[in-house]
Amino acid sequence: MKQTAVVIAPGRGTYNREELGYLARHHGDQAALIRQFDTIRQQAGQDHVSDLDAAARYSAAKHQRGDNASGLIFACAYADFRAIDRDRFDIVAVTGNSMGWYTALTCAGALSPEDGFKVANTMGTLMQEHMIGGQLIYPFVDENWCAIPGARATIEAKMSDINHRSGHVLGLSIDLGGMLVLAGNEAGLAAFEAEMPKLQSRYPMRLPGHAGFHTALQQPVSQQGLARLGVDLFSNPDITLVDGRGAIWPAGATHKPALHSYTLDTQVVAPYDLSAAIRVTARDFMPDVFIILGPGNTLGGAVAQSLIAAHWRGLENKSDSKAVQQNSPRILAMGTPDQRARVVR
Repeated sequence: MKQTAVVIAPGRGTYNREELGYLARHHGDQAALIRQFDTIRQQAGQDHVSDLDAAARYSAAKHQRGDNASGLIFACAYADFRAIDRDRFDIVAVTGNSMGWYTALTCAGALSPEDGFKVANTMGTLMQEHMIGGQLIYPFVDENWCAIPGARATIEAKMSDINHRSGHVLGLSIDLGGMLVLAGNEAGLAAFEAEMPKLQSRYPMRLPGHAGFHTALQQPVSQQGLARLGVDLFSNPDITLVDGRGAIWPAGATHKPALHSYTLDTQVVAPYDLSAAIRVTARDFMPDVFIILGPGNTLGGAVAQSLIAAHWRGLENKSDSKAVQQNSPRILAMGTPDQRARVVR
């Protein structure tokens, strides 16, 4: 009997040193697909994704650039989607985090593989060319993934205070499970870093190579994306989509101009709420499992934290989630070898 599954596509920052060679290791049988992506890159005067993946060593300066990372992550994630054993899993919905929305559209059939790659690669390139602002991340949960009373409100109050200062820009970028990703200009980010307590020896943490995604700072990127990527690229999805607001785009009954506008305007310039997307997929589709596409496995914590916040199947903290994962995993990250083995053909 098939298990029902929600598929989640990852965003930027998921192809790191450990992922070098991911395409070659896992997707040698999808060489024709990768060649199609390489051709698109070649026509744009960019390095092939296969060459980036086959590099002798990982280079943050090269692999983390938006114009390289977006295409590389898309290729890995979409190839992973095609590798899911559909005899074992009935995919009931697809969502994604940030840039992963472009991959989700492709997995759901709202974009062809070639057009999905073009969208992801174009938007990643535009963001790299403009490189407006930056991002940092800060938690509002403790180390057992329980919400700290008042912590989120404190973060939001400080964010608002800084954003109202002359020459400072700071706003919510992504609601990421038990963390908030903030985006702004250098003055806004630096003020937050200076004025908020250091937590877990890591936070506030700047995200290298990231622009001020999902804020009004990206309006120029949105405008150019709309001009370059027409509504004709989009189709009705074959699988239901859940977007970065938690809104549902039904299979076979989606308004294509609205999907185009949301993709290249709304979600580019407004906050992305992955937590809402996970909550809606959990409650409305009641899947047996959540499958997180590779590369990497960093999204697993955010998905688990979102499910804990939604009290999904009695989850209340990290200990609960860890126990479930050990006994009967409900979150399967394809970037983790033992979990991948449970998913692929």
